[in-house]
Amino acid sequence: MTAVAGKPTRTPSSTALVAVDGLTVEYRRGRETFEALRGVSLDIHEGETLALVGESGCGKSTFGRTLLRLERATAGEVRYRGVDLLKLRGVELRRTRAELQMVFQDPFSSLNPRRKVVDIVAAPLRHARGMSRAEARAEALTILERVGLGAEAANRRPAEFSGGQRQRIGIARALVSRPRFVVADEPVSALDVSVQAQVVNLLADLADEYLLTVLFISHDLGVVRHVADRVALMYLGQIVEIADRDVFFSGPAHPYGEALLSAVPVVERTRSRERIVLGGDLPDPVHPPAGCLFSTRCPLADEHCRTARPEMRDIAPGRQVRCHYPKGFS
Repeated sequence: MTAVAGKPTRTPSSTALVAVDGLTVEYRRGRETFEALRGVSLDIHEGETLALVGESGCGKSTFGRTLLRLERATAGEVRYRGVDLLKLRGVELRRTRAELQMVFQDPFSSLNPRRKVVDIVAAPLRHARGMSRAEARAEALTILERVGLGAEAANRRPAEFSGGQRQRIGIARALVSRPRFVVADEPVSALDVSVQAQVVNLLADLADEYLLTVLFISHDLGVVRHVADRVALMYLGQIVEIADRDVFFSGPAHPYGEALLSAVPVVERTRSRERIVLGGDLPDPVHPPAGCLFSTRCPLADEHCRTARPEMRDIAPGRQVRCHYPKGFS
């Protein structure tokens, strides 16, 4: 990927805009039940971009969608500005949802192919804010201009645009109502490498301009390094490490993070690392390991790791890890 924006210029607050506590999501597979999210707890600070990273299938998208009530939680709390989103209903839920938006991974499948772009972008304003058609259209045209699509794009339909342009439409739709919190779920993974940097730059610029709080979901650490304030690492439905961006990229404390970072191309790393190849695939979530969930793939695992499940613990100010033997810490 070509050069992208540097670290966001806004200064995040130490106050949590979104506070997640014990979030659990269960699914059924045949007659068996498994946890896609296993009691996830973390804070997303006001004004920050928190990157949630991990392999495909680890629960990242489920987490983002559950925060916005697009998936049903089995247990836990999601407090937005002190109010548990999971308990909101009716008018109160609709009013709050106007402040919470999502940029989806696949821009084409998330846009109604039958509607004109200006109507797609204006829809949140008409539904959530009760604007007239003319008022909503005027706002939609303004945001389309801001994301790099001129007025000539307004009356065209999604199929007439490239993938990068469709993602710009998706960003415009998410931001037209001026939300405070945005979940960006793999927003560039479906795009050509040649346009990924453009979209990442746009998201970073708009986050600064609109003072957004962003959960940026990605498996691409090369992108994450350029956009995140902090990094949360997920494995098999659990958060296993949280650290400031520079701290994480200088050396993860969890062996899973070390393995992922070793696979990043050398030009994206802060220092040279020997490639760490993990054996096997993610364990079956229906029958997870008895001890540490990573023990079946970890090159450092011993009998204690295979029998005792580690708890999330503080190892330094602002840094947490779920590991019996975190790198560089006793």
